[in-house]
Amino acid sequence: MERLVPVAPQNPTAKDRARVDWVHPFEQQTGCKVNTKIAGTSDEMVSLMKTGQYDAVSASGDATLRLIAAGDVAPVNTGLVPNYADIYPGLKNQPWNSVDGRMYGIPHGRGANLLMYRTDKVSPAPDSWSVVFDGASAYSGHVTAYDSPIYIADAALYLMKTRPELGIKNPYALDDAQLKAAVDLLKTQHQAIGEYWSDYQKSENSFKTGDTVVGTTWQVIANMAQTDQAPVQAVLPKEGATGWSDTWMVSSKAAHPDCAYQWMNWIVSPKVNAQVAQWFGEAPSNAKACDQTTDKNFCTTFHAADDAYWKNVYYWTTPIKNCLDGRGATCTDYAAWTAAWTEIKG
Repeated sequence: MERLVPVAPQNPTAKDRARVDWVHPFEQQTGCKVNTKIAGTSDEMVSLMKTGQYDAVSASGDATLRLIAAGDVAPVNTGLVPNYADIYPGLKNQPWNSVDGRMYGIPHGRGANLLMYRTDKVSPAPDSWSVVFDGASAYSGHVTAYDSPIYIADAALYLMKTRPELGIKNPYALDDAQLKAAVDLLKTQHQAIGEYWSDYQKSENSFKTGDTVVGTTWQVIANMAQTDQAPVQAVLPKEGATGWSDTWMVSSKAAHPDCAYQWMNWIVSPKVNAQVAQWFGEAPSNAKACDQTTDKNFCTTFHAADDAYWKNVYYWTTPIKNCLDGRGATCTDYAAWTAAWTEIKG
């Protein structure tokens, strides 16, 4: 029996649920049975995979290295996944999905963490994260930020661009002093936060009502808010942004590895990858998927093939003791970031 753990859907509507189904056709074609468990957060996903009950998982970059380090997932033989050949090169062999040149999964989509603002409340139109860090007090009580330890990287990215004396080269590779600088910045920001968000619908509603006027968002949230006539704009700030690339991985204890491999090849096939990308609200990973989207502007909206755009996106990568920028074992790990996030929120 095949069991899968996808991330929580980001853009499902009742209409979408009725229209798309990429699971039953897979079962009919392969004979593999799919049972699905939805994890609400990356932390929950990591915990579920430790049980050994699941054959495959769709993990974001803030979970992948934890799963690899714990031995909960196995290296992937990409030669057994024919559709891997059409994955965008920029998603292959990256720090969040490979170790020592070995791929630990198949990328299936990506997105950037953008800056969104109410055009009737925030002036001038911001082009920098300074509006939610150094300038957050101007909108005190109406600033939002993503509710996760990985959000510390957003502060680190801003400091990397604005305070070079800190020596930050990678927002996911912070020594004690660099982490403290990011934490201090986020503690100051915390005074202006109206609400942190992890539920995309609540975030959209908060922008629509005006309770939130500026903060982090996903492209899909911006699209939904604009469709609902909310006066918002989303931008990739001049400092760049953090982002995410989700990866399908195989459990090291998989009871049905053959089905897991067939699933990975299926989920990144052009038509299915297009369906999933539109469902989740993300850029597809397969270069041929853009010819299969029902919205012909979808890949343009989500910058699917825009290398210049992605060059300024720093994908979520699990912080580990052995610095991702090559400095050696002097960095703070995810446990330290989790403790720091608790301290920031008070």
